[in-house]
Amino acid sequence: MPRVLVSDKLSTTAVQIFKDRGVEVDYLPDLGKDKEKLLAVIGQYDGLAIRSATKVTEKLIAAATNLKVIGRAGIGVDNVDIPAASRRGIIVMNTPFGNSITTAEHAIALMFAVARQIPEASASTHAGKWEKNRFMGVEITGKTLGVIGCGNIGSIVATRGVGLKMHVVAFDPFLSESRAAELGVEKVELDELFARADFITLHTPLTDKTRNIINADAIAKMKKGVRIINCARGGLVVEADLIAGLKSGKVAGAGIDVFEVEPAEQNELFGMDNVVCTPHLGASTSEAQENVALQVAEQMADYLVKGAVSNAINMPSITAEEAPRLKPFVKLAEVLGAFVGQVTEDPIKEVEILFDGATATMNTRALISAALAGLIRPQVSDVNMVSAPIMAKERGVILSEIRRDKSGVFDGYIKLTVKTEKQTRAIAGTCFSDLKPRFIQIKGINMDAEVGRHMLYTTNGDVPGIIGLLGGILGKHKVNIANFQLGRDHPGGNAIAMLYLDERIPDAVLEELRAQPSIDSAKPLQFDVAEA
Repeated sequence: MPRVLVSDKLSTTAVQIFKDRGVEVDYLPDLGKDKEKLLAVIGQYDGLAIRSATKVTEKLIAAATNLKVIGRAGIGVDNVDIPAASRRGIIVMNTPFGNSITTAEHAIALMFAVARQIPEASASTHAGKWEKNRFMGVEITGKTLGVIGCGNIGSIVATRGVGLKMHVVAFDPFLSESRAAELGVEKVELDELFARADFITLHTPLTDKTRNIINADAIAKMKKGVRIINCARGGLVVEADLIAGLKSGKVAGAGIDVFEVEPAEQNELFGMDNVVCTPHLGASTSEAQENVALQVAEQMADYLVKGAVSNAINMPSITAEEAPRLKPFVKLAEVLGAFVGQVTEDPIKEVEILFDGATATMNTRALISAALAGLIRPQVSDVNMVSAPIMAKERGVILSEIRRDKSGVFDGYIKLTVKTEKQTRAIAGTCFSDLKPRFIQIKGINMDAEVGRHMLYTTNGDVPGIIGLLGGILGKHKVNIANFQLGRDHPGGNAIAMLYLDERIPDAVLEELRAQPSIDSAKPLQFDVAEA
């Protein structure tokens, strides 16, 4: 009988679901707060069900010698070391849609509270002061609401804003014009949103591209009197810059549910009259807590008892029979998507996936999900292979699939083509006998490039000296090259290079490369693959 540890507070109904489905369960809801005790017992369990208190570190995973699945009751998996779990073959599941409405409603509630100074007015009234003239609020109706991130939660907030007779403008790289029209919002660029919005609400995950998206420069572009709401992630807002904006009067108020450091027991935002703070309550309703708890118990039990995989962050839904053949091509599809996702800045309109030869006979649904997850993950870090197709559809992305018989020298390969308003990008790859993903064509240029965790992709004209230039700059900064592949479309035409590096390339080295006249572009790439 499989055994599961519940180390955070979960519904007792969820505990009963485990028992009813033939899973032995230990409900120890305070154990997640004690790192040493958890470390001592984790080796006894096949599954670990958590919320946000338990931190699943690389050290904990190393001690979890029997662990097969980690289930997070909620959407965020910031407290789980996913690469470490993946390397150990541990599936990480979440419940991506169980608390969307609750979080969206909390953002709307904070917006009202900030607009009408409700918490401060309530405290004053409780104190018997009756300071009616002190609290002069603003109306919501007719104001412009700027939504940054229009995915599952953001789209709910947007429709609520429309219902409140607000004019809603939205920024999201994956939001299409048709999806924006369906929601009743106006799609804009980020700087335009800053300039026009009376209220700004954040609903994007924390990634390298979104970290510190609200900083001093952003606030300088905003209207005087703007009000900012953050129920997403603390690192999206530079708190020191927000405080400066509040003190100067540029920012009239803020509603903050998430902080740079949590638990936030001390913070300069606390005590400011024009700030409403809550302790990460976005998902804290009885309905949401129950929904995500029941969902994670069902998913984990189904996997441990039946082998069914759903809502996995690091693995697609595939059967036990097809897994050995499919697994390397799932990783290939994810890598192809991750390449395009990291080099594409504009909103994606269309995605075409070609399966040639042997790949056309596989479970292409899992391969498509993997490609979409890789494509979206640079913008939405907690996307999984179940939610990726839904997210793409919500954003109005047109998806097409082509299957054809073997047409070239490879037994089977996958080609991903992505279209934006400005350009079309295409990349193809395959797996050789070692079952590792390889790039075989980029921008129509043939090559054979091994995929590594840290890579550098450059484009340039086909001129002499590129190899020496790249190698010289990297060598000067002691960045070691594990593999170096070149390709060109024709002599003197367009050329590309793919470099597999031993470490992530420093920003200063990137800037030096980009300053070279003979290099058109230089992009750092990160892939979740095992090192050689």
